[in-house]
Amino acid sequence: MENAIAGADLIKMGALIGAGLACTGMGGAAIGVGHVVGNFLSGALRNPAAAGGQTATMFIGIAFAEALGIFSFLVALLLMYAQ
Repeated sequence: MENAIAGADLIKMGALIGAGLACTGMGGAAIGVGHVVGNFLSGALRNPAAAGGQTATMFIGIAFAEALGIFSFLVALLLMYAQ
């Protein structure tokens, strides 16, 4: 009987470790958003006249980078609570 309990605890532990590893994707999304905005600002400071036309592209890049972070958060939630 104790082996069944230990096995369930081992599975739960693996799920929680996997959820923690999945959360690293959120850090990657933050780094991606930082790169998108940093490169936009670098280009805008070099050519301020073209910055207005590239603002929408910057927001699309931010949305794609942030979507990957949200996906990793959802995977973490599934690993923690789906049984």
